[in-house]
Amino acid sequence: MIIQSTFKPAWWLKNAHLQTIFPAFFRNTRPPAALRRERLSTPDNDFLDIDHCGETGQPIVILLHGLTGSSESGYIKGLQHTLAKLGMRTVALNFRGCSGESNRLARCYHSGETEDIHFLYRTLREREPETPIAAIGFSLGGNVLLKWLGEQGDRLGLFAAIAVSVPLVLSICASKLDRGFSKIYRKSLLNELKHYVRLKLQHLETLGIEAEAEKIRQLGGLTDIDSFWQYDDVVVAKLHGYRDVHDYYQRSSSRQFLKSITVPTLVIQAADDPFMTVEVLPEANELSPAVHLEIAQSGGHVGFVTGAYPFRPRYWLEQRIPEFLMLQIKSCHPQSGADAA
Repeated sequence: MIIQSTFKPAWWLKNAHLQTIFPAFFRNTRPPAALRRERLSTPDNDFLDIDHCGETGQPIVILLHGLTGSSESGYIKGLQHTLAKLGMRTVALNFRGCSGESNRLARCYHSGETEDIHFLYRTLREREPETPIAAIGFSLGGNVLLKWLGEQGDRLGLFAAIAVSVPLVLSICASKLDRGFSKIYRKSLLNELKHYVRLKLQHLETLGIEAEAEKIRQLGGLTDIDSFWQYDDVVVAKLHGYRDVHDYYQRSSSRQFLKSITVPTLVIQAADDPFMTVEVLPEANELSPAVHLEIAQSGGHVGFVTGAYPFRPRYWLEQRIPEFLMLQIKSCHPQSGADAA
């Protein structure tokens, strides 16, 4: 089902770039109370750092950040605050190397990597077989989430999923970032990714993990890379077993997985998102009955800022996301802790 969003941008942030930039640079979010970090050992002898917020017995919401983000990202912390007030626990996953410490393998995180979210889900489900669980992903994290939901089909015990500002067709998004003002985002993100790889190499060399360090060295110099087409061909495809960037984009784009999703899922997209074009948006016949695609005419990339007064913003996602979660949990788990909140 495709629905038109009721989101209305703040009059002082009507431009798509302002919607995108304002929360990224000016949002002031305090760390949630009682945050607890846990390190999970992965099956491949690496680790994942996750941040817990909330009380035992409450429903769990898994949070997935975007490219070059982390559990420190403003949109993650904002949701942690909001959902805690509604009686929901959050578990924020830091993708590999994003928690402030490089991981122990050459492998990184990328838009098609769903092993780690599945490992986290299985870990939480094994600990608490009866606890209601949902998942929310932003940008790259949203692509990972939708791909995972489609891959797993009806094998997941989630009461809801929400994906925001998703690069549903990676090739289109990579090309969009090569044009106009969007090149500013591309330059910033690529600089951060190159730094991420350099830190990883230094870390592996310091630990003496020579075989993994050599995989990074074999990539060659990254200095001259100035597009995602190049970066994903040189780094992501080579490190993760894809033939090339075209193979990576084709296999990892989440749009093709929407038909296979059985979990009640809300996908929120802005038509003016500067990271993509409206070409990425699917037709109604590409969606499973479980998927609701909500399209706002404005909102930028993970922006969706409203509010009547300048510099007194309201983050609409923190209204819309809980609204969908509460509707679904009341439908599936009427006796849950969140229902009483």
